[in-house]
Amino acid sequence: MRHFIRSGLSLRGTALAIALAALHAVGCGPGSSGTPGAGGSNATAGTTGAGDTSGSAGTTGSAGTSGSTGTTGTAGTTGIAGTTGSAGTTGSAGTTGSAGTTGRGGTTGAAGTTGAAGTTGTAGTTGGAGTTGVAGRGGTGGGAAGRGGNGGSVAGRGGNGGGSAGTTGSAGTTGSAGTTGTGGASPSSGCGKTPPASMRYSIDVSGMSRDYILSVPSNYDPNHAYVLIFGWHPWGGSAMQVAGTGSSGYYGLKGTSNNQAILVSPEGLDFQGRGLGWANTNGQDIAFLNAMLTKFKSDMCVDQSRIFHTGFSFGGMMSNAVGCAGLGRAIAPMAGNSSVSGCTNGTQPVAYMGFHGTHDSVVDISGGRTARDVFVKRNGCTATTMPSSPSWCDGLASNYQPCTCVSYQGCMPGYPVTWCEYNADHQAAPNSGPTLWTFFTQF
Repeated sequence: MRHFIRSGLSLRGTALAIALAALHAVGCGPGSSGTPGAGGSNATAGTTGAGDTSGSAGTTGSAGTSGSTGTTGTAGTTGIAGTTGSAGTTGSAGTTGSAGTTGRGGTTGAAGTTGAAGTTGTAGTTGGAGTTGVAGRGGTGGGAAGRGGNGGSVAGRGGNGGGSAGTTGSAGTTGSAGTTGTGGASPSSGCGKTPPASMRYSIDVSGMSRDYILSVPSNYDPNHAYVLIFGWHPWGGSAMQVAGTGSSGYYGLKGTSNNQAILVSPEGLDFQGRGLGWANTNGQDIAFLNAMLTKFKSDMCVDQSRIFHTGFSFGGMMSNAVGCAGLGRAIAPMAGNSSVSGCTNGTQPVAYMGFHGTHDSVVDISGGRTARDVFVKRNGCTATTMPSSPSWCDGLASNYQPCTCVSYQGCMPGYPVTWCEYNADHQAAPNSGPTLWTFFTQF
């Protein structure tokens, strides 16, 4: 653009110079001497300036004076055309910044390795039990804990005399387990195999034959990892007492589980010559449990992360002992304590739900509370409680009222502690099947 403007101005200047030269040649001629001068020639009008602005007309020379040689006036100078201003320079467009580079997504950290469980030390030797401790054998017509007559009152209370039970040796320290990922079954090596039949079995435990009754789902799928639940019988009871013959078996879990669990009813050993029980002398009942676990995991498809225990009276005591040994994901003892079957020291958290009658005349409720507090501590709970909702007490018959179920606060995720007290003597928690199933299957 600037080039063309400058070229135009140069051409205009050249034309103007030529016009001025021509004007000078015409307007400056001398007149003749003595002869009356002819009228002076009119000066040629100035050339109009080229360009944008027109130059003003040149001044016309006045006529020559007649008479002696008059000098013709010089023609006026034609004004130079005004210079057209050059256009302003247009600024170049600003450079557009290049887009910033998008950062690559961060690398997802690999999941932490699950720590291998530590080796469980051999349980210490349990001293010989004194002649007391647990409930005395039921008299004629004993209740649920008693050995058997029909009708009548609950089992007689155990004698107060007798030496105290020997000290249970501390179990070896269990290595801290790695953090369990949320969800997902842990199938055992028995998946894919044909399961054993539902019936009574014997198993050798360190040279001693021990018995149990096994109930396998009627629609068993060898590739599905099943929940495994143990039901421990009371003193004077038996494996058959817990297994039952109908849907009420296994503390009501037979019907409620609806073929979704493998159920086991182990049988105890004689205790003080007064019926089968779970003294766990020298850890022999825990050894029995370990032998069953090894066999079941090998022979059936078991979800190793979902093994549960429940029991009444002596069976509640054994449930507590199993929980203390860290051999279950959750336990639900009924009217049990931890003073006979024992409670090995440990740190393994276990989800807990306990039931106890407020005026239990066989296993005092104070013993149940002491056993409960072991798991309140292990599970990292505070002493603060809140009413459970929904609650097992909801809809319970009026003769069991008042009834309260509370949940301890601040427990580790996945390891709750729930405690239910109700108006009753020594008995299994009524209508507990649905509550037990709901509690176990939340994990």
